[in-house]
Amino acid sequence: MTIPRLPLTRALVAVLAEATGRPCGLGVLPRAVGGEPAAFPYLILDSLPGEFSGPSFADWHADAAWTYQVTSVGERADQVQWLADKVRAVLFDRTASGWRTAVEVPGMRVIDRELTVDAGGDPVDGSQGDIVSYVQRFTIIVTPA
Repeated sequence: MTIPRLPLTRALVAVLAEATGRPCGLGVLPRAVGGEPAAFPYLILDSLPGEFSGPSFADWHADAAWTYQVTSVGERADQVQWLADKVRAVLFDRTASGWRTAVEVPGMRVIDRELTVDAGGDPVDGSQGDIVSYVQRFTIIVTPA
């Protein structure tokens, strides 16, 4: 049996929204109370192709490396850079005892996190009503608990 991805995806949406203090949508614009579009800045989390590794085919409990893209969206370059900094801190800052922010997922244990792309922001400042984005891709490696 392979590790299910959806519990990790839901945990990441929740962790990103709570720890950054900004709304996070799963593949779509996040919505505020009443269904209105969330105010800027906000995050959009997308699932990308994953990889499996670990034990032989005889053992159904292989590790999984799930890749995600988080897009910080705002009206100005400074907004998205600030939010991207917060995302980086939430997912990758460490303390002496491990990750600063836990990603708790029932039935699995996060064993590694890797920032694979930090593309930076758009070369516009948003002063003309533009929407500015900042893309980061990361891989979360999990193993069955």
